[in-house]
Amino acid sequence: MRTLAHGISPELLQALGWTLLHFVWQGAALAALFAVANSMCRRTATRYALAVITLTLMTAAPVVTFTGLSRQKGPAVRYGAQGASASAVKPVQGVSATARPSAPKPETPASQAAGILWFVEAWFLGVVLLSLRTAGGLFVIEKMRRKEIKPVVRELFEKCLVLQKKMGLERVIRYCECLRLDAPAVLGWFRPVVLLPARALAGLSEEQIAMIIAHELAHIRRLDCFVNLFQIGVETLLFYHPAVWWVSQRIRTEREHCCDDEAVALCGDAVKYARALTIMEEWRAAPSLLMAANRSPLSRRVVRLLGLDGTAGRFRVAGLAVGIACLAGAMLAGNAFLGVAHAALGGKASASQAQASSRAVVTQEQGSSSVIVVRPAKASTYTKSFASTEQAGKDKDKSKETGQSASSEANKKESYLDAMEAAGFKNLSADELIAMKIQGVTPAYVKEIHDLGMKPSAEEFIGMRVQGITSEYIRDMRSIAPTLGVDELIGMKVQGITPQYANEMRGLGLKADPDDLIGMKVQGITPEYVRGMQAIGFKPDTDELIGMKVQGITPEYVREMQATGLKPDIDSLIGMKVQGITPEYVKSMQAAGFKDLDADELIGAKVQGITPEFIEKARKHGFQNLTLDKLMALKQAEVF
Repeated sequence: MRTLAHGISPELLQALGWTLLHFVWQGAALAALFAVANSMCRRTATRYALAVITLTLMTAAPVVTFTGLSRQKGPAVRYGAQGASASAVKPVQGVSATARPSAPKPETPASQAAGILWFVEAWFLGVVLLSLRTAGGLFVIEKMRRKEIKPVVRELFEKCLVLQKKMGLERVIRYCECLRLDAPAVLGWFRPVVLLPARALAGLSEEQIAMIIAHELAHIRRLDCFVNLFQIGVETLLFYHPAVWWVSQRIRTEREHCCDDEAVALCGDAVKYARALTIMEEWRAAPSLLMAANRSPLSRRVVRLLGLDGTAGRFRVAGLAVGIACLAGAMLAGNAFLGVAHAALGGKASASQAQASSRAVVTQEQGSSSVIVVRPAKASTYTKSFASTEQAGKDKDKSKETGQSASSEANKKESYLDAMEAAGFKNLSADELIAMKIQGVTPAYVKEIHDLGMKPSAEEFIGMRVQGITSEYIRDMRSIAPTLGVDELIGMKVQGITPQYANEMRGLGLKADPDDLIGMKVQGITPEYVRGMQAIGFKPDTDELIGMKVQGITPEYVREMQATGLKPDIDSLIGMKVQGITPEYVKSMQAAGFKDLDADELIGAKVQGITPEFIEKARKHGFQNLTLDKLMALKQAEVF
């Protein structure tokens, strides 16, 4: 405690302490005003603006309070000094001793100031700890920027540029792939980077990926990263007040709603976007300093996107009532705090304030002057109203029925639940039930899959439905590979493997098991490619085909190599392609006098850097008729 007090005047420390205490009722009052205003607004953008304005006012309130309190001149109190001598306490004229309620012994200025200083010390410690947490987050993000991201493929980058142009963004934005994250996010304030995880690229359709990217671009266009940074600063400085965290959370929620609206407006399909959010709910892993697409509660966003939020009106009424009650309590608490603070800082309270407060009033005589001390009764609580606002609305919603339409909707949900239980799902969680309903997993679909002898879990059913796997697709694929499992079916469907593709590959003499089909499809091996290889005399198996395709070996490349006189097998072709041996290189080596080189010798020469230019340089220095081994030895010795 002495460390913080050293070098700082006691008056400023008292002013700071009372400023922090004053913010207790100021923050409650501002949050209550926001709750009232928010309950009367229907537009998401307006609610977001109100929340940001409220948080800004919460930041300004302590500054204004500290400025006012620091200008008041009060008695200088030295910490650690002895308490002032007790003075006689007499009843105020006009109030009898029997009518006056008993009051506790007034605290001395020194003990009161010491308590304020302890409060300032605790606040400072909390600020330091939260600042360290923020610094750690910045360190993680910087490490991610330097080591864990790479640019996306050209095709996806061009699609991102098209979306960026549609949204009117002229800024330079990088689009990178990150293996660490599980959902798209925005990194950076002045040079933004949109991070697209490989998991999202593989698990979502192209249209859903476009919607998610549009969501992130909306964050950039709205400069949400700067607002998020401001929120973190306010949460760090005013961490002790629950109203600050509540308003900040409202900002984050409404911000995601605004970006959801922009993404749906740009791409035009709220249902598909809701399905994308449902899939990404299980991938939540993003630092708080990033703008991720799967922030805020999923179920509320999904219900809102699908237009099913029928309880919003009742929540607004409940929020209005609770906000007004909380505002009244905050103002009463503020009145009490003002009296105590003015007395502690040496201010004089007027007689009219003492009468209006209806508190115990005593006069303490010190020398020739007197100080009127207003001791408030029990202050009303305020913090619980913020935590209970949303719960009160939910309880009220559960206790009422709103006519035939609400009853009909409830019956529909109940019948869906009963049907799913009859299908074998008796212990579904709320999230699983919502996800299955959104993705279109119906009891009829469950029965069709069960009739095929498969028993997928709830998550597997969701994955199958997301990828569009039907009972007909399963039957057709099982006619080719009878032992297909759920994971294999999903993997094949994700890669676009159709029964026609599998039958054509099997008709060309290739194995049609799931792993081979997926491997070939990933590498872009088509029946035409296989026929082209077979037409020039090759009968590659699946692994050889994948190896050739990975290295970019085409039937044209093989024909050109054969035209030079080489007769390479598949392994030799792969080795030559890996080393960058082109038909032009082979022809240049033949023109330099090495006409009988086979594939292995050409690979060795290329690895050692033997080029026609090097051969010509050796001959200019008098080395004629050198063998390939001699040329390699000269190259290794770096003679030239």
